[in-house]
Amino acid sequence: MFETLKNALMTKEIRIKIFLTLLMLLVYRIGCYIPVPGIDSTAVASYFTSDDFLSILSTITGGSLQNATLFSLGILPFINAFIIMQLLTLVIPKLEKLSKEGDAGRRKITQITRYFALVLAAIQGIGVVIGWKANINSVFPFETGWDAPYLTMACIIIILMAGSTMVMWLGERITEYGVGNGTSLIIFIGILSTAGTTMATAFKMVGQQWTYIWNIIGFILIVFAIFAFIVFMDLAERRVTVQYSKQIKGNKMYGGQTTYIPIRINGSGVMPIIFASSLLMFPQMIMALFARESEAYLWYSTHMGSGTWVYYVLLALFILFFSYFYAQIQFNPEDVSKNIQQYGGFIPGIRAGKPTSDFLKKISNRVTLFGAFFLMVIALVPTFIFQALSDGGALPFNSAFSATGLLIVVSVALEFNKQLESQIMMKHYKGFLK
Repeated sequence: MFETLKNALMTKEIRIKIFLTLLMLLVYRIGCYIPVPGIDSTAVASYFTSDDFLSILSTITGGSLQNATLFSLGILPFINAFIIMQLLTLVIPKLEKLSKEGDAGRRKITQITRYFALVLAAIQGIGVVIGWKANINSVFPFETGWDAPYLTMACIIIILMAGSTMVMWLGERITEYGVGNGTSLIIFIGILSTAGTTMATAFKMVGQQWTYIWNIIGFILIVFAIFAFIVFMDLAERRVTVQYSKQIKGNKMYGGQTTYIPIRINGSGVMPIIFASSLLMFPQMIMALFARESEAYLWYSTHMGSGTWVYYVLLALFILFFSYFYAQIQFNPEDVSKNIQQYGGFIPGIRAGKPTSDFLKKISNRVTLFGAFFLMVIALVPTFIFQALSDGGALPFNSAFSATGLLIVVSVALEFNKQLESQIMMKHYKGFLK
């Protein structure tokens, strides 16, 4: 990876893209420290010390939500809007038709997703204001005699919506002009920044009780072991052999070679976990912001909230669902079968046409199932290990690196490396053609 980064920095065009990516990520991190006027951030931070769910949300936003800053909502509204639009594409014929119209259709769906994300940002902004109403101070002098600083609250909602829109815009600009997926990189940076802060807190606790050093060492060793396991699984693939028959065109002979179709074990990457977690956290987040003291929220957080066995079961089922959902989007056995047949290829022992597509579909389903089980293990098992090492919450290991965070960090780093390699290869091809 370091060799790839070195080669990328030696190429002017790629170097500019890397610097643009770093610059936009720097802008994002600066926005995470700009306070929203009217909110008492010190009082708001006290909510996060006793609420695991809010701590998870704060980790995704890079600590911005806990500090009540400009980017408090982060990229969450856009992720939730993207999830809902992907699901609606399957059930609404008009959206399905748009998705099949090429770039023009995808641009329209992206535009609808942006508007929907803005609506979700408004809803979440209203929830933040209602949930933290007691910690909002009037900014305008003429609100002194009012029951509540309504104008200040309206301004806070607008500021939070603007911050979320700017994060969405930064993510799209990174994807378009930088290197890698902007949304993934923003989540990646947020997790790393939170991990650095919480690990520093853990080392401070060693001064109070020196035996915590063994918990920290065990945590670091487990993290490295999980990193190695994730890298191994992320690079694993099932290769389907394809042979091409010899064809004579004019005075030349074509074909006669053997190749393979690579089907990755974890082809959908980290997206199933992100989608599953966001979908499960969304109802609890809305209730936590709008009706924190209600019986419905207390019942939901007790029986279905994060940390309950129902939550873990639903998380596993949603991961399985989104793994197959993404597999169908990324790999179409019918199209692959037609392309193989069109170019005179065949899979040894399998007839061309429908038998080939059925064979590819069966392999894809088996590989996807194995990949889904891998994601379930990564999402669930390390969580319990980190809880055991945290000594009943004395050490902040759960917020330093969640299991999802580990997978996101490794997957984004590997994807960033692949993007650099493809950029270098494209540059070499252009130089060769010139």
